[in-house]
Amino acid sequence: MDSNLPIGVFDSGVGGLTVFRQLRNMLPTENIIYFGDSKRNPYGPRSEAEILQYVDEILSFMQDNHVKVAVSACNTITVLLEKLEHTYPFEIVGMGRGVLSALGMTKNNRIGVLATETTIRSGKHVSEVVTRNPEVKVFPIACPKFASLVENEHLDDEAIETAAIDYISPLKDAKVDAVILACTHYPMLTPVISKIIGQAYLVDPAEETAITVKNLLEKAGLLRTNGQGYSRLCFSANVDKVRRIANKIMDITNCEFELLDMASYKEHPAKVYA
Repeated sequence: MDSNLPIGVFDSGVGGLTVFRQLRNMLPTENIIYFGDSKRNPYGPRSEAEILQYVDEILSFMQDNHVKVAVSACNTITVLLEKLEHTYPFEIVGMGRGVLSALGMTKNNRIGVLATETTIRSGKHVSEVVTRNPEVKVFPIACPKFASLVENEHLDDEAIETAAIDYISPLKDAKVDAVILACTHYPMLTPVISKIIGQAYLVDPAEETAITVKNLLEKAGLLRTNGQGYSRLCFSANVDKVRRIANKIMDITNCEFELLDMASYKEHPAKVYA
């Protein structure tokens, strides 16, 4: 496999840009193709069958574009990856859970988890925490409104603060001192979450995920070491809105934004994405 091939990153929408941002900062010479399914988000409330169908479509797109690794920049998708029916000629890296970081930061053995309904239902964060340290108490909270609010540009207004108070108050009452932001949308809400939760340490698993990708490529001899990598950011809807959100969280100077409707792509892949 050629080291010049791109890294693929995919998510249900804009949340995965927090992972893209970490990858771009850590691996500036790499080419990266991002796909955000902004037309069909949020994924959290959807059935497993729906999500797996969408992921197979996205991974077929990544295969057509010859990625050397695909990164699931979405916790909801990550908890279902083991149920994929098809195989692909590249490794798929799921989101890190941030459990080790949270365990390293908690002083009172009380950890909160903020995530989508699908991620919370999976129980994987709780299971991993308890397996590593049975004395730790975990408080998982599903936040069904967060992803949609972020996708609709509510990053710092009354709507997001009202939802955040509702979700985070139980964690504050439980006196957690570490909170895992177990959805890639949530690090975009760090200011409002910090304001409500107080002194608790917030864990963003995106950095851990980027480190995993770097180590994997390095071990396989697939790191691209020369030049400036390109950034192609594809979304299935609302590209102008996505660009505005992206501009609030990272430097988009050298990013190419594209509209890519997955239904049209399946019919005319070369025409839609040349």
